[in-house]
Amino acid sequence: MGISRSSFYHKTNKEKVTSDLEWKKLIVEINGDFPGYGYRRIERELRSKGHLINHKKVLRLMKKFGIESCHVRKKNQFQVYQKLNDGRPFENLLRDFEVTATGQAWATDITFIRLESGFVYLAAIIDIYSRVVVGWAISKKMDYVLCINALDSALSRRTIKEGCIHHSDQGAQYRSEEYVRYLKESGFRISMSDKGSPTQNAFIESFFKTLKYEEIYFKGYKTFHDVMKKLPKFIEEVYNAKRLHSSLGYKSPLAYEKELTDKAS
Repeated sequence: MGISRSSFYHKTNKEKVTSDLEWKKLIVEINGDFPGYGYRRIERELRSKGHLINHKKVLRLMKKFGIESCHVRKKNQFQVYQKLNDGRPFENLLRDFEVTATGQAWATDITFIRLESGFVYLAAIIDIYSRVVVGWAISKKMDYVLCINALDSALSRRTIKEGCIHHSDQGAQYRSEEYVRYLKESGFRISMSDKGSPTQNAFIESFFKTLKYEEIYFKGYKTFHDVMKKLPKFIEEVYNAKRLHSSLGYKSPLAYEKELTDKAS
């Protein structure tokens, strides 16, 4: 026929978008689903849906129509640690370790969610290689039980590799006897960041920023009901399954894991 299969697909299965207003509608839809996407991620999302466009045009259209992403603005942050008598019991094993596959290293932390009635807390665990949130738990108390519930969530869905690293900060919850015992019984190698060094747990911190700016702040969570109803959906159906990551070749974490599995089979 003298026409490539890809060209044939686009000619037969997609109506060609020609006007700026048509592009605007598509971009606005993506911006609504993923408010934190910049023009490069929007370009990738459009391409994944079969629309041929380059990032420069997406940027031009966003400027033309005043379409903005929600930006994460850096603030002066500090972290308060409960003073314990025993110092740091575990080294940072990730400092000289190259993660090359899923299940080799998990990172975890706790973040707070401010509501009209006070605070609730989210403990999350992320696979460092694929960025999948493998486990999480929500509670009105920031204690070691919250962390154990998050770990239970992860272990109920995932099988870790022998010697899997569990990385956290030096928070009292992660240094509690109960939590450390559970980690050892589960076969983890325990790793902790240096005190006051959140950049040493950058993967989970990045997830929390995305969660807050693209979901919690953007949608205005106010009640505990908001958290319990909306947060699980964002984690499982948006962040893990749909949200594109530039570090994963503009794939979602679950899509990236599937690609790894397909290559290995």
